[in-house]
Amino acid sequence: MALKKSKKKIIAGVCGGIAEWLGWSPTLVRILYVLVSIASAAFPGIIVYIVLMVLMPSSDS
Repeated sequence: MALKKSKKKIIAGVCGGIAEWLGWSPTLVRILYVLVSIASAAFPGIIVYIVLMVLMPSSDS
């Protein structure tokens, strides 16, 4: 299974796509992503999210 954005999205489907790829709950991935972003002073987490939002293919392609 390839890493793709999820159709069940809140912002861009990045965390949902990662959750589907890992077989985890999307809510758990979103919470962990926010916690890791806050722990790393938020800026790197925002940059990584934007990069993934641009680079990850949509689930319909």
